[in-house]
Amino acid sequence: MKSKRLVLESGEVFDGIGFGAQGSVSGEIVFNTSMVGYQEIISDPAYAGQIVVMTYPPMGQYGITDEDSESRFPAIAGLVVREYCDTPSNFRYTKTLSEEMSEHGVTGLSEIDTRMLTRTIRDKGCMKAAIVDGDTSVEDALKLISSSAASGPESPVAKASCSKRWFRRTPQHKFDVVVIDCGLKYSLIDALIARGCNVTVVPFNTTKEEIERFQPDGIVISSGPGDPRRLPELVAAAGELKGKYPLCGIALGHQILALTYGAEIQRMKAGHHGGRPVRLVKEERIVTVEHNHNFTVDLSCVCDKDVEILYEDVVDHSIEGIVCNRDKVISSQFYPEGAPGPKEELVLDTFVDWMKNR
Repeated sequence: MKSKRLVLESGEVFDGIGFGAQGSVSGEIVFNTSMVGYQEIISDPAYAGQIVVMTYPPMGQYGITDEDSESRFPAIAGLVVREYCDTPSNFRYTKTLSEEMSEHGVTGLSEIDTRMLTRTIRDKGCMKAAIVDGDTSVEDALKLISSSAASGPESPVAKASCSKRWFRRTPQHKFDVVVIDCGLKYSLIDALIARGCNVTVVPFNTTKEEIERFQPDGIVISSGPGDPRRLPELVAAAGELKGKYPLCGIALGHQILALTYGAEIQRMKAGHHGGRPVRLVKEERIVTVEHNHNFTVDLSCVCDKDVEILYEDVVDHSIEGIVCNRDKVISSQFYPEGAPGPKEELVLDTFVDWMKNR
């Protein structure tokens, strides 16, 4: 392991020890409050291009297990931890966290004060950062950040989505579901399979007409990275499909469905990443669920009285889910299928009930 350093675009420097792949990397830096589930986090496509700081100190202690990944390859740009364990204790593990990251070109940094780093991000908001070699000057690191900060017109969903449609089947299925892949987690597919759904996964830019050719009983818009406002074609397609088929949106999909009703999207200061408590509004029930988003929905400008708030964040009262029973539309900002974290399956169960009665 060689010395590495993390440089924030605001000028702060954190020197530590590298693990995973060699080389330098830059990207937006966010922090995640989960205690476990680092494998699911690094393989979540919604983190595409981001440097993730884990607030819980030790990471790597149970290694990597092949069947627990949420996508084919790690999606993050870099991982920052307080303490990295390279001697896992887990009878299921197949490789170490560092080996997995090295194999797929993901750079890691350990042995830094992640509490101070998290506080900096919380106070100043998400920003660009770079992980570089320990002997790299701050000026060179800032140049790397500056050169990679310019964002092109294409949404990061274009890289996180599949390029061709694919299938998952289950014996004696009850429903046919099309999942629009904006950065899909495999756990969502597993949750649908467990409910008797044959699943057809299509790219994010699949047209409304192409989706309807599959004759689905329902349609799911998956989670994914970036700003939903950079996907106007998908928003338009979702607007044409609502009312014709039961629709379910997860995370980015939740924001896309909200846009079809005229909602506004606001960028959050530090985003929600990791476990947070949310309240089921009508039942006054509180659950802690897994999040990963930097944007939130504002329904104050929506005049449609049939659009209701389903969940809200207990801490900052941001909207965590909506439902429109008239159009058979339901969504959650969090991951209802868990992975990592506990499950809150009302959203998926309601979606399946609508397909039963369709």
